[in-house]
Amino acid sequence: MFSLTLSLFEQFTSPEFLGIPLAVVALCLPWLLCPVPSNRWLGSRMVTLQGWFISRFTNQLFMPLKSSGHKWALLFMTLMTFLLIMNLMGLLPYTFTPTTQPELNLALALPLWLMTVVIGFRNQPTHALGHLLPEGTPTLLVPVLIIIESISLVIRPIALGVRLTANLTAGHLLIHLVSSGVFNILNTMPAVAFLTFVLLLILILLEVAVAMIQAYVFVLLLSLYLQENI
Repeated sequence: MFSLTLSLFEQFTSPEFLGIPLAVVALCLPWLLCPVPSNRWLGSRMVTLQGWFISRFTNQLFMPLKSSGHKWALLFMTLMTFLLIMNLMGLLPYTFTPTTQPELNLALALPLWLMTVVIGFRNQPTHALGHLLPEGTPTLLVPVLIIIESISLVIRPIALGVRLTANLTAGHLLIHLVSSGVFNILNTMPAVAFLTFVLLLILILLEVAVAMIQAYVFVLLLSLYLQENI
């Protein structure tokens, strides 16, 4: 049982080829897949689609924010594109998904969350400190609420990184388990194997949606943290 559990989670360890970790290759790959605009009057269909997607997403994401937060548009869109391509590429065979590693997600979440907190304490320190103590709190509950709100503030980047890791890891594990079951029962029960294969296709489509949604949720939560501090 222990060896079976280890074999299931081996797909989330970073493989190496000629001594080079493939996680490094996977981190560099998204930028190679993005279409680059040319000097022509009209771009290709992929460039047009990419521009439409970026403009629509930027308008939706930054509409509730003040004008002072619009300077984060380039950073957030770059992060969104990076996470989206990495999540989707990880669903292809013989690939590695770096966003299933908690250290990568925490390395992305912690500095960006800290930047929003620093901006809040720099621009409006009274308002930022006011989040730690709701108005009208009884005197006896003041120390307890300050501790609870401080913990909830500090735990935000951890929840942000763990959410992305857990959702992608769970989907990959489920696909791995169902596909293994299809291969094991293919010779003995072909009808059941066919039905399971249909379920696997539906699961893959669902995982594609999860990969896109989780990239969006990651950036959306960062924008909400930013909105509280500007």
